[in-house]
Amino acid sequence: MVHEWRKLSQTFEEIKAENIGLKNSSVESSNAQLEDTDSLKTELSKMMIENDLLRNRSCELKSENERLNEVMSSWTKSSVSLSKLHETEKPLNDKSGLGFYVGERSSEGTSTQSDLAYDNDRINRKNSLRSSEGGGLNKLLWDFKFSKP
Repeated sequence: MVHEWRKLSQTFEEIKAENIGLKNSSVESSNAQLEDTDSLKTELSKMMIENDLLRNRSCELKSENERLNEVMSSWTKSSVSLSKLHETEKPLNDKSGLGFYVGERSSEGTSTQSDLAYDNDRINRKNSLRSSEGGGLNKLLWDFKFSKP
């Protein structure tokens, strides 16, 4: 009986030690699981913040893209308007509407002494036209407009 009691006592101590070991490992594993859970929660929080930042940046980029599309649209409209203006533009040598008449002077683009004298004469007439008053104004205009050198 003493022998059995020693055997049972030894088995009891082994089971008690095993139980303590299991309790310790259980506490350690639950602590590890809690730490894992905490780190996962922290990581999730960081990712949610990053997600919000990326959403805000996306909205900013969308609004900038819309603004740039409006600018490009404006440039395109301006380009079309400029093209229309160039289409209606007169050729380089066409001076009609600028005080010159078709066939009035050569269209070579070079000035001669007689051209300069003619231009000075027209300027002098224009100045005298500005300084004159009354009924002579219409005659001076007529003379200035239709006289040739």
